[in-house]
Amino acid sequence: MIDPKEFIITRKRKKYKFAKFANARNCFEFDEWLAMRRQNDNESISICAGPGPAQTGVTRGQSAPGLARRKVDVVEVGAGTGLFVVELAARYPETVFAAVDVKADRLQKGAYEALERNLANVYFIRARADQVDELFEPHSLQGIWLTFSDPFPKKRSAGRRLTHSTYLRKYADLLCLRPGLKQDSGRGGLYIKHDNLEFFQWSLEQLVAQKWRIDELSFDLHESELSNDYKILTSYEQRWLEEGRITQFVQALPPRADR
Repeated sequence: MIDPKEFIITRKRKKYKFAKFANARNCFEFDEWLAMRRQNDNESISICAGPGPAQTGVTRGQSAPGLARRKVDVVEVGAGTGLFVVELAARYPETVFAAVDVKADRLQKGAYEALERNLANVYFIRARADQVDELFEPHSLQGIWLTFSDPFPKKRSAGRRLTHSTYLRKYADLLCLRPGLKQDSGRGGLYIKHDNLEFFQWSLEQLVAQKWRIDELSFDLHESELSNDYKILTSYEQRWLEEGRITQFVQALPPRADR
């Protein structure tokens, strides 16, 4: 059990949240996730149904009865609290999800929600977005979600946008779509939700320039007839809709899908 005092963070509440992340069995630091992948490619790993280590005595990297290791199918990059992925995981128990974000104090919220709901098919990984291609094997993912990522409005910061060509190439290398894949399950290609129209239009331009195929598109998602899975609200989206903002949405398939 990690003590909050071990974290060099001045705000006590943030210390507490980082400690919660460190103590949750479904949460992983970047290096910890890589080590687990190397050591347990053919073994079981543990994600317990309860939030406290005292309940089972199982730690990360050990086997948990009935929980076989499965490769991740769908990733949300820049997941924030991870509650969006938690809802997807609840709807699709046979699919394995991962929420990736650099802020552990946010991710722990979704992690404990998943534990409370006994969800064993979702992981939470603290890592930078540019490390996503190190976290997962090439051609292994069925879906990648970007939900309300930072638009970095200044032109000089365009390279940090998660829809920049650098990132799109990473996503294309990670995705490998199966024929006949259900499109309403959040498991097919790249999915983008955003409320900033300028950023969204810029992202569409990047997709087209990189030869991605636009499969589904809406400039007002919640007034569209698209899948209800797409309309699962993130923590911020709920607030923004109440403020009258509009959610734009696109699903795109990587260049290799057309070959």
